[in-house]
Amino acid sequence: MERGEQLTKAVARYRRESADPPYLHPDYVATRTRAPRRPLVPLAQTLSELTGPVYGHEDIGELDHDLTRQHEGEPLGERIIVHGQVLDGDGRPVRNTLMELWQANAAGRYKHEVDRHPAPLDPSFSGAGRCVTDDEGRYRFITIKPGAYPWTNHPNAWRAAHIHLSLFGPAFATRLVTQMYFPGDPLFFQDPIFHSVRDPRHRERMIARFDLDHTVPEWALAYEFDVVLRGREGTPMEL
Repeated sequence: MERGEQLTKAVARYRRESADPPYLHPDYVATRTRAPRRPLVPLAQTLSELTGPVYGHEDIGELDHDLTRQHEGEPLGERIIVHGQVLDGDGRPVRNTLMELWQANAAGRYKHEVDRHPAPLDPSFSGAGRCVTDDEGRYRFITIKPGAYPWTNHPNAWRAAHIHLSLFGPAFATRLVTQMYFPGDPLFFQDPIFHSVRDPRHRERMIARFDLDHTVPEWALAYEFDVVLRGREGTPMEL
């Protein structure tokens, strides 16, 4: 079997016939205009889409995984360690896959020009990082616990604290994105993005586990968040 045919079949395995979360979730107001109104038309992937871009290990900087040391000063907020394992649908580790992280700062504000939340920006925190999983599919980030922030979805709407995670498979066309939440967040009940995942058991898969064993004494708390790409135990992904 040629390389192109192998990659085509690999991408096909990522296609899901039913989605949770769905494309349209009326309580999440933005999906009312974003969701497709007609049946989707699958397009065959070309070889260039399947083979590139390629992310080499040399592209990962020494401090890309540590968001607390990317600037001259230390960022404000609660330092945390986020770690876990990336697994396929059969429980096998997904090795050497690029992971990206982005998030709001401790005050609940993104370092982005469209974020107008009247909370302070932190000059020592950019809110973005990346790493490559090891031979056991494990990853580790050091960051700051993000704050909740308001948005205009509904009256007095606030997003529960969360971290975005992106995973790249063998090609750009297989990129998957999810969100990691924190246990016991009081804003879960009114976050329609969280509740767009309809099955409560699936929502639980987006909540990290507090991990005292990996906490560094007098330095940082730890949270464990495993990502399962497919199957019955699959982590919900954004579409």
